[in-house]
Amino acid sequence: MTAGAEKPRRRGPGRPRQDEADDGPGTQERIRLAAREVFAERGYDKTSVRGIAKVAGVDPALVHHYFGSKDDLFAAAIEMSLEPALVVPAIVGSGPDGIGERLARYFLGVWENPVTRTPLLAVIRSALTHEAAAKVLRGLVLRRVLERVAADLDVPDPTFRAELAASHMVGIAILRYVVRVEPLASADAEDIVALVAPTLQRYLTEE
Repeated sequence: MTAGAEKPRRRGPGRPRQDEADDGPGTQERIRLAAREVFAERGYDKTSVRGIAKVAGVDPALVHHYFGSKDDLFAAAIEMSLEPALVVPAIVGSGPDGIGERLARYFLGVWENPVTRTPLLAVIRSALTHEAAAKVLRGLVLRRVLERVAADLDVPDPTFRAELAASHMVGIAILRYVVRVEPLASADAEDIVALVAPTLQRYLTEE
């Protein structure tokens, strides 16, 4: 090395060189959006970190740096559709009266929106055959939303109640949006809310 030349800096574990990746403001969000798109299109098994990085326009090492494993990135991508941090206060905030209706309307609203439905279809389909995807579904739908709703209501057996509510709503999602069983597949969403809400109310509030 010649005198006065700058010594190359060592990069930390998992950190790509700056000339290997476009790391700047909005990079994490770009990666997350790319992941949601690729997972929705290809499913969990056929998606790779390298493929997501290509769509996001970054080096694969940068994806690992921000999100860790493929499973962690999958969870981050799907969580965008549910926004549990915003949802739980909105569902619980008005008290126990009507919580079944609010929960049913929120859940169906997510599925009725084409933007949020596509990645959720990917996670549901993948969860039926892949444990990593099933783990994400359990974590987001049960622990991050339903269990927190039940816990905030201070009812007995909140985990069991959350699982009953989850089984009801996920079952509807599979039959309506994945298998597309009629007449459920073409039923008006408000009609479904009206019929399902009392059952969710009972799961989450009755002693």
